Amino acid sequence: MSLPFPVSALLFTLLVLAVGLERLAELVLSTRHAQWALARGGVETGRGHYPVMVVVHTGLLVGCVAEVWLAGRPFVPALGWPMLALVVACQSVRWWCIRALGPRWNTRVIVVPGLPLVTSGPYRFLPHPNYAAVVVEGAALPLVHTAWLTAVAFTVANAGVLTVRLREERRALREAAATEVRA
Repeated sequence: MSLPFPVSALLFTLLVLAVGLERLAELVLSTRHAQWALARGGVETGRGHYPVMVVVHTGLLVGCVAEVWLAGRPFVPALGWPMLALVVACQSVRWWCIRALGPRWNTRVIVVPGLPLVTSGPYRFLPHPNYAAVVVEGAALPLVHTAWLTAVAFTVANAGVLTVRLREERRALREAAATEVRA
């Protein structure tokens, strides 16, 4: 089903707004979970990359809408519908990750010493399923409405952020494990 540009662009804008609201809900939950972790002796690391990550993820949402409206990107059903299915699937995986990690999930790198790694839910299959979902969603969301520049820009910027973040997470987990061994 093909829709005229203003209608499809408006529907796409509503989709991006819905994703943005979902991200705000994640931030509220993340704040609650961070408080839980810190109250249990959690140690936060990698604060320096966090503002960059926020800018990159905000840029994805803004870029999606701006590129579609300013560049007049069309909705191409053969591309848009499969990408929408991927976006929905990625949201499901993200919330599966949140459920599997429980109060240990948040958007920051906070490790609570003494807690074992989670190996249930999607973590049975991948070490970082949430990041895999973010990578796929970051390409799929803009491509719902052929915003290919935003898809490429986010993918490149997110690769940089994830490189730093994964390094920080691995370091934090190694340090927590080393502290346990010494104790």
